Amino acid sequence: MAPSITMPLIMVPLMALAVWRRVRNQFGLQPIRPWKMVARVVFFAVFGIAIGLYAMRDTQLLAGLGGGLLVGAGLGLLGLRLSRFELHPVKGDCYVPNPYIGAVVIVLFLGRLVWRFAMLSPQWRDPMGTTSPIRGPELGQSPLTLALSGLVVGYYVCYFAGLLIHYQRIVRSRPRQSA
Repeated sequence: MAPSITMPLIMVPLMALAVWRRVRNQFGLQPIRPWKMVARVVFFAVFGIAIGLYAMRDTQLLAGLGGGLLVGAGLGLLGLRLSRFELHPVKGDCYVPNPYIGAVVIVLFLGRLVWRFAMLSPQWRDPMGTTSPIRGPELGQSPLTLALSGLVVGYYVCYFAGLLIHYQRIVRSRPRQSA
């Protein structure tokens, strides 16, 4: 199978799975799983640090990343403020994320994916490689790309860290049950 066909055949289903999981986790009652939330905070923090190290070579890239982080953290705080916490009889401790904030994050994520595929599609259509490869700002060296990456990192780190802190307050405020 030609490499120009293999890449889309692998990436499209993986991206569809990622989008489906993201949509599922942004709407409705979600059980609180502290270890998963800690893993997400750590993953996104490490990802943000890696992007920051990459962006340090250009002040415009660093400004784009910083702006995205600030907006993402603000969205995370707003999403946390609009989330509800419930005690479900079967699922236990749960939270209900705000669907509008989740929709904004998903639309930005999907818009980014569509843009990325649109930029890479000329390479997939030319299996002989006769056209010049896309270079420069189109593949992730633009402040806008790093701003969107910073937005996602800032949102998830702030939102899940806030959920963990709020959940700990709820657990501590409950009356202790004696055996």
